[in-house]
Amino acid sequence: MRDASTQFLARKYRIVSWFYDILDYPWERQYRLWRPLLLSNVEGTVLEAGVGTGRNLRHYPSAAHVTGVDLSSEMLVIAKKRARQARCSVTLMQQDALHLRDLPSARFDWYVATFLYCVLPDALQPRALEEMIRVLKPGGGFKLLEIVYSKDATLRRRQEFLAPLVEQLYGARFDRHTLEYLREKDGIEIVNTRFLKADAYLLIEGRKKPS
Repeated sequence: MRDASTQFLARKYRIVSWFYDILDYPWERQYRLWRPLLLSNVEGTVLEAGVGTGRNLRHYPSAAHVTGVDLSSEMLVIAKKRARQARCSVTLMQQDALHLRDLPSARFDWYVATFLYCVLPDALQPRALEEMIRVLKPGGGFKLLEIVYSKDATLRRRQEFLAPLVEQLYGARFDRHTLEYLREKDGIEIVNTRFLKADAYLLIEGRKKPS
């Protein structure tokens, strides 16, 4: 059974899916420059959690075999169209990132999530990260890209101005604690953290510890 929070998100994205790409266009002008760099070395079996409308799919190398999962069947309909343009093989599934019931343990070489964890409420993040660890092979890598509040006063004010709209439309917040939850997990190693722009777009890279 879905958590009440994920049920709420599923209902929200049932509506948002109709105009998601239009809403996201101003930011996508920046994101589309990052996607090929982020995914250029992601090969083998890949799980993309929160695949959304499939913006990442055409940027995976041909050697990748991507399973994209999303809570929203409506978002997956759009992702399916983008999957036809991908160089790699793509399988799309409606799955909750907290309960990847149809995916076996130690299945994937990579776990990728872009802007998923800023949508997931803090209370649910440890469970989603446990599922990430479960489905990764020992030594498998992960990349999580998130938006966080900047320490720059001018940028912070701009984020605070947009925050109510962002939460209303996407369910996303800039004050999630994903990095802190990752640091509490014994089964993984954080290899690198860096900002892609200012100190707001945080990329977290790591791997599952070998058995």
